[in-house]
Amino acid sequence: MNLLGNIIWLVFGGLAAALGYVLGGFVLCLTIIGIPWGVQCFKLATVVLWPFGKRIVPKQSGAGCLSLLCNIIWLLCGGLYTALVHLVFAAIFAMTIIGIPFARQHLKLMELSLLPFSREVVG
Repeated sequence: MNLLGNIIWLVFGGLAAALGYVLGGFVLCLTIIGIPWGVQCFKLATVVLWPFGKRIVPKQSGAGCLSLLCNIIWLLCGGLYTALVHLVFAAIFAMTIIGIPFARQHLKLMELSLLPFSREVVG
């Protein structure tokens, strides 16, 4: 079932969204300061490409004050906007029974796009 969901997701916008995250990651990695945020964009791109079958869990180690500071900068520089876009798409998909699994994936992506430095992808 995960394979079918991922294929449908990929055809109907997942590939375009993943390419957007990859492009943003490359742009951020052009500067030395932007590399940590670019790496998080690449992490988001992998989840956006194949979201079914993956879980987002809080990091057990390494989530300290630097992670908090990076999350705050992420939120102020586009993370909140990205999370709101995923929330809007989740609301749109949740209006139909067929779209509910895709709405759940957008909610998962919203969690990761809010606090990427204190979350990790499992699966």
